[in-house]
Amino acid sequence: MSKLKVILNWAASCGGCDVSLLDVGRPILDLPEKIEILYWPVALDFKRPDLAALPDGSVDVGIINGAIRTAEQEEEAKIFRAKCRTIVAYGSCACFGGIPGLGNQFTAEELLKRAYIEAPSNANEEGVLPQPVSERGNFALTLPAFSPAIRSLDQVIPVDYYVPGCPPSTSTIVSFLGALGAVAGKEREERYFAADKALCYDCPRAQAKEAKKVARLYRPHQQVADPERCLLEQGIFCMGIATRSGCGARCVRANMPCRGCYGPLPGADDPGAGALSALAGLAGEGEDYLPPPKVLDVLEAVKDAVGTFYTFTLPVATLNKKRG
Repeated sequence: MSKLKVILNWAASCGGCDVSLLDVGRPILDLPEKIEILYWPVALDFKRPDLAALPDGSVDVGIINGAIRTAEQEEEAKIFRAKCRTIVAYGSCACFGGIPGLGNQFTAEELLKRAYIEAPSNANEEGVLPQPVSERGNFALTLPAFSPAIRSLDQVIPVDYYVPGCPPSTSTIVSFLGALGAVAGKEREERYFAADKALCYDCPRAQAKEAKKVARLYRPHQQVADPERCLLEQGIFCMGIATRSGCGARCVRANMPCRGCYGPLPGADDPGAGALSALAGLAGEGEDYLPPPKVLDVLEAVKDAVGTFYTFTLPVATLNKKRG
């Protein structure tokens, strides 16, 4: 049996997804018998010419983690699409834009200005900003162009499968690695390595739910949560009501609310709108109907609405970026 030919790359991400592949324990030891890695620059000594030398359509599976922020990342994603018969978006950043996608609240110019001029630690009196081309004597120094907005992988190239998570849980990774053959042959019907139901269905606190409304909301650091009770019913906002299950409820089991890294539920028109609606429905202890002004009073505890409801999904939301 011939080995599967696999290539991997990262774009705008923290590197945690690459590390997660190595953190699964023993299953990683079985991979050399099944796959041949032809390109993985973050882990092995590969360079762009190694990727370019691969014949188009010759690779079984291409795995990309990270959102698309620069012209170089977009170019490499398109090269991957040409080389690979199957493309996998790995991790929340590739699937939905991820935490880097929160940068879409600002223009590219505003982000560069903040990073290189306004940040307190800078010493940049001339106000110099990175440029795609800079002339230095007889040399032209080049940098990848900064795109106007951050995009998910499937906003740049067609994607065949999605492995969500920040990073994906060990059980998700093991399931994905075990299905590589089916993925390579596109024999797997489900495109997501996650469940189609909300995380609440898998939450160990589900049996303790009493469907109570809350008089106010708390941020996680403002009170010690009862580990047996639903976090929402304690006034601690949890995205599990609007997030795919499949992670094993690992944050909730650690007494922390879900932040939504496995992405929106199937059919959700907007990733954060459902969560916001559900949260508003919980507001108002002892009242069947709460007028909008009182709902807003309860929601006042949400200090960063975009960062709360779209932590990982802003680039795929209905309103997904600031217009310059």
